[in-house]
Amino acid sequence: MKNKYLFPLLLAGAACTGQPSNEDNSEKRHYVDVASIDSSISPGDNFFMHVNGTWYDTAKIADDQVGVGSYSFLNIPQKQLLENILEEISSSTEHPKGSIEQKVGDFYASGMDTAAINSRGFEPLKPLMNQIDAISSLSDVHQFLVSELKHSNQSLIGMRVSPDDQNSTINIVHLSQTGLGLPDRDYYFNSDSSTLGIQKAYQTYLATLFELTETSDPEKAAAQVYAIEKALAASHKTRIERRVVKENYHKVALNELDTKLKNIDLNSIFTGVGLNVDSLDIRQPAYYEKLDGMLSSVPLEEWKTYLKAHTLSSYANFLSSDFEQAAFNYSKVVSGQSKQLTRAQQMVQQVDRQLGFDLGQLYVKRYFDENAKQKVLDLVNNLQKAFEQRINNLDWMSDSTKTQAKEKLYSITKKIGYPDKWREYPVNIDRDKYFENVLALRQDDAQYQLNKFGKAPDKTEWGTTPSTVTAYYNPSLNEIVFPAGILQYPYFDPNADDAINYGGIGMVIGHELTHAFDDQGAQFDKEGNLKNWWTEEDYDKFKAKTQLLIDRYDTFTVLDSVHVKGAMTIGENTADNGGIYIAYDAFKLTDQGQDSTKIDGYTPDQRFCYSIARIWRVKTRDEYMRSYVQTNSHSPAMWRVNGPLMNFEPFYAAYDIQPGDANYKEPEERIKIW
Repeated sequence: MKNKYLFPLLLAGAACTGQPSNEDNSEKRHYVDVASIDSSISPGDNFFMHVNGTWYDTAKIADDQVGVGSYSFLNIPQKQLLENILEEISSSTEHPKGSIEQKVGDFYASGMDTAAINSRGFEPLKPLMNQIDAISSLSDVHQFLVSELKHSNQSLIGMRVSPDDQNSTINIVHLSQTGLGLPDRDYYFNSDSSTLGIQKAYQTYLATLFELTETSDPEKAAAQVYAIEKALAASHKTRIERRVVKENYHKVALNELDTKLKNIDLNSIFTGVGLNVDSLDIRQPAYYEKLDGMLSSVPLEEWKTYLKAHTLSSYANFLSSDFEQAAFNYSKVVSGQSKQLTRAQQMVQQVDRQLGFDLGQLYVKRYFDENAKQKVLDLVNNLQKAFEQRINNLDWMSDSTKTQAKEKLYSITKKIGYPDKWREYPVNIDRDKYFENVLALRQDDAQYQLNKFGKAPDKTEWGTTPSTVTAYYNPSLNEIVFPAGILQYPYFDPNADDAINYGGIGMVIGHELTHAFDDQGAQFDKEGNLKNWWTEEDYDKFKAKTQLLIDRYDTFTVLDSVHVKGAMTIGENTADNGGIYIAYDAFKLTDQGQDSTKIDGYTPDQRFCYSIARIWRVKTRDEYMRSYVQTNSHSPAMWRVNGPLMNFEPFYAAYDIQPGDANYKEPEERIKIW
């Protein structure tokens, strides 16, 4: 039930402000990591590898990780800090019942008691499996789907409550396509060797789950589940098709939908979860039409097998180690990760997922530098001014559209560090009952989301926990969010010079601001409504410019014959390209930006460009990258650096990029949108 249009930077965890990170102290003093630069690679040929090449060649990916470096892999030291908090708090049983410390500490402790978890096998799940066994009609299927939705599971019905795209003042029900076990619909139809290996591993995983629950003929059961999923997958829109916002919004009356969908009793499902729905947004109607037909054509016993598989998969990591291992054996084929995380690190992730704002409060108290909040707010304000000036100077946009764009720009809400109002978790946590704790927290989260129905959106709510290293733009609320986790080196350091900070967190801020004006964000007005605020001519020009980026990124190679998907990544690529220019313009308003004094032998502009390449320093496993390119809306790290820089005029001047350099583009080929 998450918001459908959050545009995250896709980062997950980093070392905390005021604490030692995985970075060398000398690097933090000098900021330019000279030892990692590969001077044999020309900046104009591959700036990402010029800055990071020596590090890249020597960096080792731990067996329990899929990558190393910055970007989403700064989670290693961050999670160690969270583990330290949890180990300390869970060591005491004297915390007052219902306190944050008691809930967080006892939930962590319950998950760390693997002996007790293993002794129960899959006994905790038997009531749900018995409920499925008792299904004897479609009506029973609907009641089971109600039970699933009440526990944040969405095997066949993908439901969430969030703002109406065309009336952002009210939360409504949205239905989205779901029903699959593989990462994406294309995994069921692609026939390359990598995908075939993943298909086989997934079917083996399903068979193993059935074998562990003593199902007769587990291979047959797995084949039935896979066949249902593949049939559903054929109805799914692709990730590229889902980027067209207006074609994924279909608000209809419930009675009209119930008349059309003969076998999906949506009215009883909504009533069952406590919602009085009269109209809703069905984002991908083709999926529900397909599901409706299959509910009558596929035998009920096969649907029961399907529901068992998805129930087992949903809870496998909370059962005994043989279930957990089965899940990992499948996931490692997709990711390339050869070793499971320690139990403590798995529990850090689980506490953050299910009690993230309680854990976030403890994190902020210990590690967040409050001074960073004001300094980053100043940066955001500076970048807004720079963006306004860029809008004023656009040669392709009319004055009337510029006025609308600037109004939207200055209507953006800024959230920095942590929420002003913390989410609460009114759940009883028992130190001795891990599975029941998970179930209770899932039920609480489902009810938390359902309680939003029919109400105005809570503009104080956050879509990510404070300890997460990420940033996002939410068009429905026209807001940008920068949690405490990202307000640290290499993205931000209060002791760093402006070039480093503007090339780091400044670029991130510019990126998120630009999301308000990317291919999706540009379709929402300043109030968060799906509404055209452009002149027709201006919007046609905008689409033509985004097409240039799509075509350019389609040419970028990732692995052998694997290319970036320009149409799928266009929103993030637009934000990257705009973010650099906006951050640079704001940087040039500072004293250092107007100076030419070198630090550590580098000019201010060189340090700015260096910082951009440094924040995306990452090395990943090939298996992970293949999946990433298929499913992620962001370009791989190398092209988040090289792609925008080949369009960035100051980069050419700073590093004397010349014709003949691999990434050199003639002035007329340098794509600029914002």
